[in-house]
Amino acid sequence: MSVAVRPVGDRALLLELAGNEDAVKVARRARSELAGVVDVVPGHETVLLTFDAEVNANRAIALAEAALADDHALLEPELVELAVTYDGPDLSEVAELVSLSPEEIVARHCAGTYTVGFLGFTPGFAYLLGLDERLQVPRRAEPRTHVPGGTVAIAGVYSGVYPRESPGGWRLLGRTDAALFDEEREPPALLAAGDRVRFVAR
Repeated sequence: MSVAVRPVGDRALLLELAGNEDAVKVARRARSELAGVVDVVPGHETVLLTFDAEVNANRAIALAEAALADDHALLEPELVELAVTYDGPDLSEVAELVSLSPEEIVARHCAGTYTVGFLGFTPGFAYLLGLDERLQVPRRAEPRTHVPGGTVAIAGVYSGVYPRESPGGWRLLGRTDAALFDEEREPPALLAAGDRVRFVAR
C-alpha cells in the first residue's frame, strides 16, 4: 500500500495512490467516514480532500490505509444501464481503424461492464474504464467545437457520455437520453467513482 500526501492550501490534501482502484476505494471511504470533509474529488490516481476546518493529515492517511487494506471496500457499487442508439458520426471510421464492422463495434461496446474511474472535464462527465482493447482508438486530430449532450464516445482506454453540449475530441459512437447531470437532482451527477455502467443497444 502506498499513499503520498501533499497539502493544498490550509484546508485540503491531495492523496496520491498507486492506481485508480485504490483512488476509488479511498474516495468512497472518505465520503462516508471522514469527519469534517466538505468535498471528495477522485482522479485517476489521486483523491483531493477539502475540509471545513484545519486539516488533520494523520487522520486522512489512516483512513486511506484502512480503505486500501479492506478487501470489501468496493462491494455493492451501483449498476447503471444506459440505452444507446448507435448512430454516431464516427462509428464507421472507428470500424475502419480497428478492422471491425460497425455491428461488431456495437456488440463489443455493449459487452463490457465499465467502472467509473473518476469525473472531470465537465460536470457529470464520467471516465469509464473497461473498454475492449480492440476499440481503443486515439482522440480525433481535430476536436469538434460542438458535441451534443447525451453523446456516447470513446478515446484511448476510456468510454464516456457527454452530459451537455460542449467541445470534444473523442470518437462519437451514439447517443443516450439519460440525464448524466441534473442540477435539481441530489446528487446532481448520475454516476460516481466506483459505479458500474453497462451500455444497451436500442
